Amino acid sequence: MTRTEIWRLEKYLRNLFRLDTITLLERQQKDSVEIHVAGEFIGLIYRNEEDGDLSYDLNMSILEMDLPEPPATRR
Repeated sequence: MTRTEIWRLEKYLRNLFRLDTITLLERQQKDSVEIHVAGEFIGLIYRNEEDGDLSYDLNMSILEMDLPEPPATRR
């Protein structure tokens, strides 16, 4: 991805989620960038160009062990 694409994506995500601590970092693979929130890695964005259409796919894995326990009334 170009630096312009990365800047535009970062600006879009910061506005969308109202979160200024989102940063996108370049990777060795040129088709994707890392997403960090407050310095913590949370996922990847992949550049997808198919049939002349350009899109960006966000992939975020959430570990079950990172989720809070549900309240007793919701089990």
